[in-house]
Amino acid sequence: MKLYFSPGACSLSPHIVLQEAGLDFTLERVDIRARQTAGGADFLTINSKGYVPALELKDGTVLTEGPAIVQFIADLVPDRQLVPAHGTLERYQVIEWLNFIATEVHKGFGPLFRPNATEDMKEAARSNLGNRLGWIAARLDGRDFLMGSRFTVADAYLFTALGWAAFVNFDLAPWPALAAYQQRVASRPAVQQALRAEGLLN
Repeated sequence: MKLYFSPGACSLSPHIVLQEAGLDFTLERVDIRARQTAGGADFLTINSKGYVPALELKDGTVLTEGPAIVQFIADLVPDRQLVPAHGTLERYQVIEWLNFIATEVHKGFGPLFRPNATEDMKEAARSNLGNRLGWIAARLDGRDFLMGSRFTVADAYLFTALGWAAFVNFDLAPWPALAAYQQRVASRPAVQQALRAEGLLN
């Protein structure tokens, strides 16, 4: 398998899950603005949506969209318990988290990265993000991870999204539970490997 990624982007989430899964894979960096891979390929021929992540399978099939990719990877190694078993309520709760992170947190950061966003748009985004993150912080009270004591693919995604706060000067200090959570996830060996491979950690 090959993961197309951009350092620190949402592709970090499946990168972490691949490391947690212990699977063999390769990485290829993508310049999102130029739509070009490190190997010189036109990235639009790999993922016509033009953004990462994209996971290329051995047969050449390309899977896109982070929440789909992380569940696919986790299901390849059920013994790692990165997602609960199919058909269980817990599985749907992880899917619930993935959807919430994608629509309310991931997309919530969008205006803060856009150079053409007005200050009013950014302030509205900060307010909305604050509400969502406050809700998550309350859910984490007394829990190590989103689902309790076990790390799942949803944690890889939330960790990735929370990491963007530092790049857009969004202060997470009002939610100490989130800072503690970030530290717990960051200390995992697989997460350290992924961060190091993307040049995000010395």
